[in-house]
Amino acid sequence: MKTPSFENIFRKHAWEEVKANIYAKTSANVEAALRKPRRNMDDFMALISPAAAPYLERMAALSRQLTQQRFGKTIQLYAPVYLSNECQNICTYCGFSLNNPLRRKTLTGAEMLREIDAVKAMGFGHVLLVTGEAWQTVGMDYFNRALPIFKKHFPQISIEVQPMEEDEYRALQPLGLHSVLVYQETYHEEDYKKHHPKGRKSNFAWRLETPDRLGRAGVHKIGLGVLIGLEDWRTDSFFTALHLDYLQRTYWQTRYSISFPRLRPFSGGLPPKSIMNDRELLQLICAYRLCFPDVELSLSTRESPRFRNHLVPLGVTTMSAGSRTNPGGYAVEPTSLEQFEISDERSPAAVADMIRAHGYSPVWKDWDDFG
Repeated sequence: MKTPSFENIFRKHAWEEVKANIYAKTSANVEAALRKPRRNMDDFMALISPAAAPYLERMAALSRQLTQQRFGKTIQLYAPVYLSNECQNICTYCGFSLNNPLRRKTLTGAEMLREIDAVKAMGFGHVLLVTGEAWQTVGMDYFNRALPIFKKHFPQISIEVQPMEEDEYRALQPLGLHSVLVYQETYHEEDYKKHHPKGRKSNFAWRLETPDRLGRAGVHKIGLGVLIGLEDWRTDSFFTALHLDYLQRTYWQTRYSISFPRLRPFSGGLPPKSIMNDRELLQLICAYRLCFPDVELSLSTRESPRFRNHLVPLGVTTMSAGSRTNPGGYAVEPTSLEQFEISDERSPAAVADMIRAHGYSPVWKDWDDFG
């Protein structure tokens, strides 16, 4: 039996051809997509195209309706916990890049407990553990020690770390691993190489196949996304959706989430190549909801308080709150260099109050208790 591979599908789609098809969509294509009870990848193209901009209000109303049907009036809250800023990759957009001069820090077990106390005091039952990609320092040995520490305190543990082997993902699940976030950053292969000139992350195909390894390993939930701003956001979003569509059909028992990180400033940072305004981000979120009704859609503290407030009833199901993007940022070393600047600096309690003011309920852990 042939091993499933998204790369086989990816290679059948030329970037420039996809881009041209998106920008060629018309209002008739958009209206046809909006009339359908079930939508395909061609409809997704239409809904993210410039031609769909005048239909944003209608898209938002449908998105709101579908989200309430599938998820109710709830918003899940989570906290990212950065364990290490050590990294062996050079990435043009990241504060943790190997060539960026900063003091490197990896949390010890005792320091993890201090962070845990601070995060639990804010009410969270769901954490996202984040590291740079430094195999010697924060590889499997480190994760084998870290996950059991967090599992004692949180029913839901997600990770955003370097891509790993299938058997490594299998080994981490009994320790508490619930979901894995892995962003391709951009599906434009040539530009990907420009932004990742050194380190294991420079291997485009290895990263592209990571969700397949996660699916085969039976990980409960897989998170996808691109870094919006590295390339044309509409084309990158199509490839993300194509990837999601393939995964849902291939690993149908797995749950999926999509995140929408827009390129944010960091020390010595990269200016965006492609600018996406707030209306366009709302359009993209609605397009995902209309074409993938059951997928979780996540919005981080990269976005402004005003924009996040606006998105609560329109399709988003998950938000971070009170985020710190540096190792030990909650209790150990609050002033050390962050990976990127956040925009929404409100406390988790303030974000929860805002959610309630919209008539929604903040949920502090995942929908079901795993393990």
